[in-house]
Amino acid sequence: MSTQDIVQKLWNLCNVLRDDGITYHQYVTELTYILFLKMADETGADKDIPEVYRWGSLTSRSGIDLKKHYYTLLSKLGEESVGRVAQIYANASSSIEEPKNLEKIITEIDKLDWYEAKEEGLGDLYEGLLEKNANEKKSGAGQYFTPRVLIDVMTELIKPQLGDKCFDPACGTFGFMIAANRYVNANNDMYALSDRQADFQQNKAFNGVELVHETHRLALMNAYLHNMNANITLGDSLAQSAKGLKDFDVILTNPPFGTKKGGERATRDDISFQTSNKQLNFLQVIYRSLKADGKARCAVVLPDNVLFAAGDGASVRRELMNFCNLHTILRLPTGIFYAQGVKTNVMFFTRGTTEQDNTTEVAFYDMRTNMDSFGKTRQLRKSDFAEFVAGYEDPPKRTGERWSRFTREEIAKNPDDSLDLGLIRDDSIVDYDDLPDPVESGEEAIANLEEAVDLLKSVVRELRALTEGK
Repeated sequence: MSTQDIVQKLWNLCNVLRDDGITYHQYVTELTYILFLKMADETGADKDIPEVYRWGSLTSRSGIDLKKHYYTLLSKLGEESVGRVAQIYANASSSIEEPKNLEKIITEIDKLDWYEAKEEGLGDLYEGLLEKNANEKKSGAGQYFTPRVLIDVMTELIKPQLGDKCFDPACGTFGFMIAANRYVNANNDMYALSDRQADFQQNKAFNGVELVHETHRLALMNAYLHNMNANITLGDSLAQSAKGLKDFDVILTNPPFGTKKGGERATRDDISFQTSNKQLNFLQVIYRSLKADGKARCAVVLPDNVLFAAGDGASVRRELMNFCNLHTILRLPTGIFYAQGVKTNVMFFTRGTTEQDNTTEVAFYDMRTNMDSFGKTRQLRKSDFAEFVAGYEDPPKRTGERWSRFTREEIAKNPDDSLDLGLIRDDSIVDYDDLPDPVESGEEAIANLEEAVDLLKSVVRELRALTEGK
């Protein structure tokens, strides 16, 4: 049974829980608790789980006895285990009230043929489940889930290398870091690493911070199933406690949109412009967290307002272009995120060795205007990025109309150093230049009216003549 087949079967089981009033997001969390035990059993990685709470302890019970044992298991694994097991089950609780529903889920999971899924990678199976959840609007999960295609494109263009210290300050389910790890593994002989290199890649290379407890749990599970002993902190990257997270070689991220609840500002004292706009705060944290060696690089998804916001927005843009070489901005199409209609961009930049005048020219690619409408029926594909990727990697190929570039001097002439640039003409909007000359149109209309009047006069004369002839 393929990974895709198992994902679909697991997702279909959510129907079992509707009678319990369980949401899609709760369902994925519940599945995380249960799947972890099953996957640990399948891979022989259950040594960190007390024998009394392993997968077999669930399949050997039924009814009320199963429900009681399951509730105890959730509590004890969080309290008595160590390492990742303890983190995954920290403060775990169940939303399943009906014992027969719990038994149904465990029975169905146990019946699945896991052989092919293990070959393909259980991590990919779990990611598939997370993606299903994100694509279901009722789940609300799309707010923290970035399309895998976009993650892969951003990662391949940033090109994380062996020895790079990578970071996502708003890591969600850890998708960017998993993609970075996958890229490094695919482009290097991991069996040829020294013990020191292997230790770094396994334990230090990939880092993230996630604010939401349940999402943090999903991230831990995702990393575990990809055999990554990553550092995933439960916390707020905008808080003072995260100040020490810096000197990274690579940052890949899609920080949350909107403002801080209550309008409060970031508490970190190492950013210049503290504002209630979370995106502007995250952007400052990001470029200040990059190593100032001329090579540390970032790709970040940000909404349009970051490109043109006045006040602190203008100050942040100026500081960004001073600290970093902001070399490319990709204007993304609408409809690719859960929040419909949100206009977003990917900003690519490299931290300089100084903090002054690092940006000389910014290239823009418009993937938004006159594009297909993306969503469930027309999902984003890697091929949609082909022209952008070609031009990004080889500047002489930036020949299409969607490519444009502006010097720093040209940008400075815009109000507030606005970066709201690079969009091509929208064919759906009537351009004034395409309209006929109003004077000529008026004269033509008058001529047509005069001709009509003359025609009517002629008809009236003929009718009168006929009447008088009688």
